[in-house]
Amino acid sequence: MLTSSIRLLPRPSGLVSARELKKEGHSVVVLEQNHEVGGQWLYDPNIEFEDSMGRFAPMTVHSSVYASLRLTSPREIMGFTDFPFIAKKGRDMRRFPGHNELYLYLKDFCQWFGLREMIRFNTRVEYVGMEDVGEFGKNMKWIVRSKEKKSEKLIEEIFDAVVVATGHYSKPRLPSIKGMDEWRRRQIHSHVYRVPDPFRDEVVVVIGNSLSGQDISIELVDVAKEVYISAKSLQVSEGLSKVISKHQNLHICLQIDSLFEDGRVLFVDGSSIIADSIIYCTGYSYSFPFLDTKGIVVDDDRVGPLYEHTFPPSLAPNLSFVGIPRKLIGFPFFESQAKWIAQLLSGKRTLPSWDEMMNSIQEFYNSRDIEGIPKHNTHDIANFEYCDKYGDHCEFPHLEEWRKQLCLAALKNSEINLETYRDLWDDDEVLQEALQSSHFTQIDPESIPL
Repeated sequence: MLTSSIRLLPRPSGLVSARELKKEGHSVVVLEQNHEVGGQWLYDPNIEFEDSMGRFAPMTVHSSVYASLRLTSPREIMGFTDFPFIAKKGRDMRRFPGHNELYLYLKDFCQWFGLREMIRFNTRVEYVGMEDVGEFGKNMKWIVRSKEKKSEKLIEEIFDAVVVATGHYSKPRLPSIKGMDEWRRRQIHSHVYRVPDPFRDEVVVVIGNSLSGQDISIELVDVAKEVYISAKSLQVSEGLSKVISKHQNLHICLQIDSLFEDGRVLFVDGSSIIADSIIYCTGYSYSFPFLDTKGIVVDDDRVGPLYEHTFPPSLAPNLSFVGIPRKLIGFPFFESQAKWIAQLLSGKRTLPSWDEMMNSIQEFYNSRDIEGIPKHNTHDIANFEYCDKYGDHCEFPHLEEWRKQLCLAALKNSEINLETYRDLWDDDEVLQEALQSSHFTQIDPESIPL
């Protein structure tokens, strides 16, 4: 049994990790750089001192949430298995609520399971590294240095294990475009986008047509003079096509070839415009600046080597990562990760040998290469079957069929009805099945304090 473990940043994956470790009897310390739980979902409008492109570390603002953001998945599929994301009177009761509703859910989760007493708020992790204990891989201990924000007091502690749950939506990922450094007008990453008003009457180029790029572009059309979405292809979803045809000032164009000092934006097809602002909705990169170990490398957003996206074979199970995978139903998956880690650390389960784990990692990399998946998409899962197989490591229940169907229905609806899918849907039959399931009837909503 471990005497201590540590959670870095109580976003959803961190909070559920703390809960599972507590259930296994471990002594848990959670280090949180902000004043409250929520991680990415703790909205922070104060971005005036943040580097607009996010090129310089450390970032002063963790959250990338903008004011109008609503969930892209229905609330029914997002709750942890034993704590449903229930609509509560007096709050945002929509199926696709705003970001604050998820933040409140995480606060409820923290209170319900008594996690707050483990958390040290306003504490930034500066360094995590192995103590020099002789033979590598035997009786590992971890040195953790953290700094209190107000006093700037540096604290050094020794732990038996470290679980990294810092998220991956804070360090902006930027493209390399000729002339970026010479372009003198406004350039920002969506990390610091909050409201549309600063772009009023401007010509704006939004680079990227993923969820955030589409959301921000649709919001900008009401205030901007012209909005150009720069995408890899002019072949877009039916939903985006409907939106573009509806708004005369919203355009789709190809990728940017070059930027010029006078504000000109040249696209790869030879067309060009004069723009006032560019917003890079180009995603985020994995970053662990505090971690001092040669066992983990981030190579073009491939974090590795990691067995099952969780354990570095040479350091497992005393170092683990929760929340690395993307494009899955996150809450139950992160819960299964946390449960497996907690059971391994208590000795209830064991990992395969180092050779077996490394072979498994290489087979996975090879399979991605064969499928033609770029390295920076290594951790994009998009596979229910993998989630179920992963849960088998710790006897975690497979995803409910209704959860899978509601997820697919929302994705399909957003592809066709981009502007309305959060408010109009046709999955009522599956929704009723979900609401009548044991997942939603296990807790009385009124018993959860507001």
